[in-house]
Amino acid sequence: MRTAGVIVGVLVVLSVVVGVNVYVARRLLQWSTLVFPGINPTVFVVVYVVLAASFLVGYAPLPVPVRRTAAWIGGHWTGVFVYLLMFFVVAEVVVAAGRLVKIVPTPVPVGVRFGAGLVVVLSVAGLAAYGVFNAHRVTHVSYDVQLDEALPSSMTIVLVSDLHLGSVGSERNLARVVEEINRLEPDLVCLAGDIFNDDYRAIRDPDAVGRSLSSIRSTYGVYAALGNHDSGMPGATTFDEMVDLLERSDIRVLKDEYETIDDRIVLVGRLDWSPIGNTNGLARQDTASFMSTVDTDLPVVVMDHNPATIGQYGAETDLILAGHTHRGQMFPANLITGAMYAVDYGYYRKDADSPQVVVTSGAGTWAIPMRIGSRSEVVSITLH
Repeated sequence: MRTAGVIVGVLVVLSVVVGVNVYVARRLLQWSTLVFPGINPTVFVVVYVVLAASFLVGYAPLPVPVRRTAAWIGGHWTGVFVYLLMFFVVAEVVVAAGRLVKIVPTPVPVGVRFGAGLVVVLSVAGLAAYGVFNAHRVTHVSYDVQLDEALPSSMTIVLVSDLHLGSVGSERNLARVVEEINRLEPDLVCLAGDIFNDDYRAIRDPDAVGRSLSSIRSTYGVYAALGNHDSGMPGATTFDEMVDLLERSDIRVLKDEYETIDDRIVLVGRLDWSPIGNTNGLARQDTASFMSTVDTDLPVVVMDHNPATIGQYGAETDLILAGHTHRGQMFPANLITGAMYAVDYGYYRKDADSPQVVVTSGAGTWAIPMRIGSRSEVVSITLH
């Protein structure tokens, strides 16, 4: 019965995916024939299928150069597709409303169909160009956090999450992120997961990445927790290589572990609760049991990648640093993350007995190398 349910679910998803692609392809072809009357429908369909399939090819067990090229094409096309779908639907609704109030004649004139399609195509092209530009523009966001137990002197933590090294443009983006981190002259740097994008081998130049990470300057060092993508893809065996690259770059990876920082705070790094791939036997401990072993004589700061877990912590925890959500990365996905999480971005505290939480939208992108309605950011948090 359970297997049958899974099969039905997969078929429903496939039907929806195929259906929306057929809809977008038809609308694009109809508009394209108005612009280029001699266009060959067969060639159009072949090109469209290649574009649509390239996203999946980017995750197939194929040679790295093939997957890298497919990921570049598929990532950009998927972003374009999302907005083509949205704008074509909006255009349909507007034209239908115009017909209803007798502004648009029936049947719809060719000029109206051409104009509606032109508005859609130009709007999507503009949004896609902005999304690519915005994704690689690293911004700085700052928070002041007053701990319940005041520190003898303030401490500045720089929080970075979701670099997704190995994804499109991630290695060039890393240089900008490191430059921003060093400009802030932090006491402590915390990398809160999804440092890698599933596959270590997708990184073009691991040595260059290591040099960039090693160049991060911080008074008390750089620490990392692992996210769901840091375990690699299902069946992958590159987890140890990921961790080794971090450790060779002078980054201390906390795998359900903690360290005392300058006798002022205790820093905890949690394993992610839903790793995608193989973590070589490492598994997240029960939060209550694990936290009972943590020294709470000093303020406790926890790096836990996914903010879905913040309800597992109580008064023993002072501050949680998280990422994962990307703040939706592309509108309207931010409406979904906003509904899914108690906090999908920014500062949050449920009540006086709960930890304070800071969730970053991340410094990189996943799957689609665009950001619309969110930003790539480096976060500084001043603890008092």
